[in-house]
Amino acid sequence: MKLLEKILLATDFSATSDYVVENAIVLAKIFQSKITLIHVLPDDINNEKAKELLDKAATNQLRLINEHINNEGVKTSNPIIEYGSYSEKVVLASKNKNVNLILVGAGEKSINDTFQLGTTAETIIRKSNKPVWVVKKDNNLNIKTIICPVDFSDESSRSLKNAITMARRLQAKLLVFSVYSLLNRTSVKLNWDDINKLRKSEHLIELDKFLVDFNFTDLNWSKEVKGGSPAIEILKATKKHNSDLLIMGTSGKTGLSRMIMGSVTEKVIREVPCSFITLKSEDFINLKLITRIRDIEKHYDVANQLMKDGFFDESINEFEICLNINDMHIPSLNGMSKVYEKLGNTNNSEKYKNMVKVVLSSIWDRKVEDDIRKHYKL
Repeated sequence: MKLLEKILLATDFSATSDYVVENAIVLAKIFQSKITLIHVLPDDINNEKAKELLDKAATNQLRLINEHINNEGVKTSNPIIEYGSYSEKVVLASKNKNVNLILVGAGEKSINDTFQLGTTAETIIRKSNKPVWVVKKDNNLNIKTIICPVDFSDESSRSLKNAITMARRLQAKLLVFSVYSLLNRTSVKLNWDDINKLRKSEHLIELDKFLVDFNFTDLNWSKEVKGGSPAIEILKATKKHNSDLLIMGTSGKTGLSRMIMGSVTEKVIREVPCSFITLKSEDFINLKLITRIRDIEKHYDVANQLMKDGFFDESINEFEICLNINDMHIPSLNGMSKVYEKLGNTNNSEKYKNMVKVVLSSIWDRKVEDDIRKHYKL
């Protein structure tokens, strides 16, 4: 089973890139992902000798990083060296390799205590249809709190779906955050506080309707609604909740083209203090099941992991494969009972509980019969 199969790790060999590499290793271990390294050299080097030395040095550095990743037990593909525009070559490689996720350093500078995103990372986000994980300096992958802003658009729906799976796998708390606009006070004598309270109530109702389609079973999560400017309130929320990771779409209800980020996302990613993932038209969590294995225990392990990750229908399919191999496989019968219980289907849950009892009774009867036959030499 693969949820995050391929990661493209862009490195410029800077100190910040070391954080990106270590984050990539931890992430790959969690999701059994394969990492491909990429480094981009300038294409305006006219001196062939200098170009050759630069290429040799980059190749050697990539080899060392690749070996380090392999020594940590993570699989890698052959590293890539390109010449030209850093962002363009990274985006092109992500397409050619069909990766699930681009991992890149923020390249940020702290200006007046506000983290400013580097232009390279921002350009990659702007140009790529692939999900991009931007790692902030000194941020590790010990993620305890994830924030996912939603505006009820398809983009935020995609972000939340991925955030739920990520929170489950990392055993992190998930905050679903939404912002409604406050009406500006005018000279008209109205009770603006009451009006904005009504707007909040209406927004909460809309949020609850939006969340109906998502399964939060076994997840430590909460929701929060604030009134004001979306970008400002999202940034406040990341600081207030000490967020470790922000997951959001790059455009919302405005339906902007892939070359233009939504104004909210653009402001947030430039100043947010934590690492973040942006999504456009593709998921970074993409379930891929290995269907050829016939080993019942492997299918059983896959089924259990799917259940933990919230893929309940897929989990049922894997448990059913186990039962097709051995219809008396008690762990799978128990698993079916548990997953139906999580889905709120008490009838099917009880059905499989009773099947466990029948199988156990049958096994016991056979054991008693065998003991009698052995004792009396029948």
